[in-house]
Amino acid sequence: MTALTIVLVLVLLLVVFGLLFRLQILTSIFSGTFTRDIGMSNSVNAILMLVFMVFGGAWFAYSFVENFNKMNPPIASVHGHEMERMFWTTMAVIGVAFLITQALLFIYSYKYQYKEGRRAYFFAHNNKIEVIWTVIPAIVMAALIFAGWKAWTRITGPAPKESVVVEVMGKQFNWLVRYPGRDMKLGVVNYRMIDAVNEFGFDLSDNAALDDFTTNEIHVPKGVPVLIKIRSRDVLHAVYMPHFRVQMYAVPGMPTRFWFTPTMTTDEMRAKLGNPGFNYELACNQVCGGSHFAMKATVIVDEPDDYQNWYAAQESFAKKNPEVLAALKQKPAATVSQVAEPAEAKEAAPSPLAASY
Repeated sequence: MTALTIVLVLVLLLVVFGLLFRLQILTSIFSGTFTRDIGMSNSVNAILMLVFMVFGGAWFAYSFVENFNKMNPPIASVHGHEMERMFWTTMAVIGVAFLITQALLFIYSYKYQYKEGRRAYFFAHNNKIEVIWTVIPAIVMAALIFAGWKAWTRITGPAPKESVVVEVMGKQFNWLVRYPGRDMKLGVVNYRMIDAVNEFGFDLSDNAALDDFTTNEIHVPKGVPVLIKIRSRDVLHAVYMPHFRVQMYAVPGMPTRFWFTPTMTTDEMRAKLGNPGFNYELACNQVCGGSHFAMKATVIVDEPDDYQNWYAAQESFAKKNPEVLAALKQKPAATVSQVAEPAEAKEAAPSPLAASY
């Protein structure tokens, strides 16, 4: 409390001194004794504006070129190329406008610096200029937004029927991953059934949930659409997979979705990068708590045959945890809370790839 009091006193003293200084200036103005001696400071500041523009722009250009590959990892999905084109188109439009306006800002600061005896020209209004700088940006922005809307509705809308379905659930501080079993339907989950073993909340009274299984890493097949169903168990998270250009929030109480088609296996990307230790990654890019840094999961893109072999080798959650199923049978029937939308469950019919599962 003492420290806070001292800080408040210092702030009040600064305010008082500032007001006294302004009062002195006003007094000298009214008395006619106030003079303003600009000297060289104005010219120096005007020159420094140009220097900052040149050297700041050069440093920005160097930093951009030097870190370009870090900001733009190789694309490994079909829709990623379209996302990249839209991104750089938007950046080009905004970048040109930024360069023009900032260059004019610094140049005008130098050209129209204060000089004794020079009067400013008062420009009240010009309808033609107003129309130009309103209509042109409106048309450009509308075109960019329309293109983005088309792409976004496509990749967040209904996925192809042959899609592989994966559900990820974010929680502090890791990702839970669930796959449908051989029936290719995700079973019902119930938040009341979540515990240390049943972290997903499987309701094994639903037959569709009996063959669902969980994994520590995400496997998807190359060249096959992948529908990711996304949920959060506690706070806001985000599913971010940079190489696939996938970004979608995981919102508590509101299931979201995103589908994409991988184009490069993990081994192919390792060969392309010359990095045998490379792995695709799912990361949370929304700060979700003290251990946010731990919100990562490995994504492995397999050849279709390898994916089928991996899938066939997985055991269901019910088989791995028979005690959960036994405990459920001893309880009276519970009211379940269906999280997956029925329409999506019907939509996820067995795919040609899954026919042999």
